[in-house]
Amino acid sequence: MASTETTRTAPPSALAEFWFYFSHNTGAVIGLVIFAAVLLIAIFAPVVAPYLPHDQDRAKLLLPPFWMEGGTTSFLLGTDAVGRDILSRLIYGARFSLFIGLVVVTLSVLSGVLIGLIAGYFGGKIDTIIMRIMDIILAFPSLLLALVLVAVLGPGLLNAMIAISLVNQPHFVRLTRAAVMIERNKDYVVGSRVAGAGTLRLMFLTILPNCLAPLIVQATLAFSAAILDAAALGFLGMGAQPPTPEWGTMLAEAREFIQRAWWVVTFPGLAILITVLAINLMGDGLRDALDPKLKRS
Repeated sequence: MASTETTRTAPPSALAEFWFYFSHNTGAVIGLVIFAAVLLIAIFAPVVAPYLPHDQDRAKLLLPPFWMEGGTTSFLLGTDAVGRDILSRLIYGARFSLFIGLVVVTLSVLSGVLIGLIAGYFGGKIDTIIMRIMDIILAFPSLLLALVLVAVLGPGLLNAMIAISLVNQPHFVRLTRAAVMIERNKDYVVGSRVAGAGTLRLMFLTILPNCLAPLIVQATLAFSAAILDAAALGFLGMGAQPPTPEWGTMLAEAREFIQRAWWVVTFPGLAILITVLAINLMGDGLRDALDPKLKRS
């Protein structure tokens, strides 16, 4: 009987508690479903896409979507100025956008967390120097700074990802530093230090795991920001270069056809909007689920 009562009153696991709060945010669940769909489409692009992204049909230039007069079900969302299937390019473009977000967030998190750990743990002059450098970076508009970096490094997808990761890095540095400064003087850290734990063990195994919640939320938001920045750089001709089926590059190629072929601009724009909105909704749900102050009783 006692064991039954113990089982009934046992607290839920951390994962179950997280899903409880996350699932109660309708927008976050919708965002998760949309993001999962985009991810699956990107993974299985060769199977889902009706054509290869670079295939051209010169007899069907600027063909409208299938529901409009002159459209055909062979090209559901129409074709662009050189006869390429817009739907196929959007599907393959999801690969590039998600890949950009993943690489940018990985670089930003790894470098930002490491620098923030050093600044928050050691403090003093090291902290002052690091934070002043971060303040200088944050003083510039992010897109302008990314443009300058890409202009120095040279146009291209790889250089665009490096530039965007450097622009996003200060946010992770400041967030990590603030969390480390709160945690470093708590009893469990002092106890570990007294027990003989070394500096690296204290930083990476004792303090860092307790700073992950806000970093996860920030990483989610940085993911969507990276997709937007990459699309903006592509639109300005400084990111992915044609004929790469990246959403921002597709917008740049379609600028001159806005008035007479609205679909070549609208669908890439909608793809960016829907993906970024879904990721932001997920980030909002993660914040509610991981921040104890925001959890509903």
